Amino acid sequence: MVNKRIPDWLNNSMWSSSTTTPPPPPKSQSEYQSSPPQSPSHDDRIGTYPSKPSSVTSSDSSANERRESLPSPSSMRPESPSKPGPAPRTEVRDPLTSSGSSDNDGSSPVEDVSRQAQLLQELSRKIINMGELQRLASQGIPDGAGIRSTVWKLLLAYLPVDKGLWSSELAKKRSQYKLFKEDLLKNPSEVTRKLEESTSSQNGEQTRDDKGLLSRSEIPEGEHPLSLGKTSIWNQFFQDTEIIEQIDRDVKRTHPDMHFFSGDSASAKANQDALKNILIVYAKLNPGIRYVQGMNEILAPLFYVFKNDPNEDFVMNAEADTFFCFVELLSGFRDNFCKQLDNSVVGIRSTISKMSQLLKEHDEELWRHLELTTKVNPQFYAFRWITLLLTQEFNFADILHIWDTLLSDHEGPQETLLRICCAMLILVRRRLLAGDFTANLKLLQSYPSTNISHLLYVANKLRSHSTP
Repeated sequence: MVNKRIPDWLNNSMWSSSTTTPPPPPKSQSEYQSSPPQSPSHDDRIGTYPSKPSSVTSSDSSANERRESLPSPSSMRPESPSKPGPAPRTEVRDPLTSSGSSDNDGSSPVEDVSRQAQLLQELSRKIINMGELQRLASQGIPDGAGIRSTVWKLLLAYLPVDKGLWSSELAKKRSQYKLFKEDLLKNPSEVTRKLEESTSSQNGEQTRDDKGLLSRSEIPEGEHPLSLGKTSIWNQFFQDTEIIEQIDRDVKRTHPDMHFFSGDSASAKANQDALKNILIVYAKLNPGIRYVQGMNEILAPLFYVFKNDPNEDFVMNAEADTFFCFVELLSGFRDNFCKQLDNSVVGIRSTISKMSQLLKEHDEELWRHLELTTKVNPQFYAFRWITLLLTQEFNFADILHIWDTLLSDHEGPQETLLRICCAMLILVRRRLLAGDFTANLKLLQSYPSTNISHLLYVANKLRSHSTP
């Protein structure tokens, strides 16, 4: 019988009964949601690829847009929004300034205070014990006091474990980023102007009428605006324009429900400029991948946390710090963004297959119902879950809590991410087992509100109950 494959801890009443209270952490609220409405057509087997449901009611139309989804990963990558998306979810709170814990957070204020004290004690050591820091952070980092900012930098190996090296390492990295910007964000006209100044100084003083101007014969081929040569800075500039325009559009659509990222205020515009700078520099330093739509969503939590650090020095250098942490975080997932690797053993298809096998290992009944009975291909929903690190599925405060666990796992964030994705399926297994293709696809493409602490608890159980 298939049910024999299901572990006892998984095949108990907590997954099927709304009257049984599971042991702490608190049970998932997702099991209490009403059945999702049916999609208009059962024949729409490729479904839709909705953008992140807005976490607050917003008049910005981009918050209610949807992205198309196609069967192959290369064509399923996030596209420009084209269809109206699901209704906005719940109002987001500012996780770093609001008091109290999230409604979806099962931790108590006493636990938060205790864990905060333990984290502060660990951060006060001259040599950080990364094992202990990972253990504490995996349970969730309390908001406030700038703890998350420092811990994330340690978890992403941006800060060394020896605190005595922090000052020199930060100065070196921030200086390096400044050079990246000066070199990679320079307008070609600026290069030409400096060339003119250099040539003028070599030729001695010139008359006022022609000072600073070069004759056409004196302009090298690579610096001429009409040059089509591969080494021409102008030709490269025009090739980069499309990517830069895409980055600009995506950055302006980043969390339109949060004043930090959106609006006409000077701070919001400055934050958008910082995000654009980071993404452009990354694209130019990584020509094999460049920019893939959706990277802005992965960048946003990092910059938000670092920019809200109470340490003024960290705030002033948030852009540089975020760049290096973004590079480190993406290094573990970059193969998912490379179209040429989609069908390889390290590509996104393989990653999605691992998630599918993980579900089969822990709950074969649910796996059979999804993939064999209702034929819900995991690419239709898991592609976005995995490539965007769940940033489109939950409100911002919950994303930070999930990332505390992702970044703190000693096995690396990808294995933890797959367990969380599998746990997301298990938490709504009763509804999935009762649903058909249309209902299940709709449910998984617009995942219901859930208790994040409980979700992470179940994901951790999947680790402890893995078969050898």
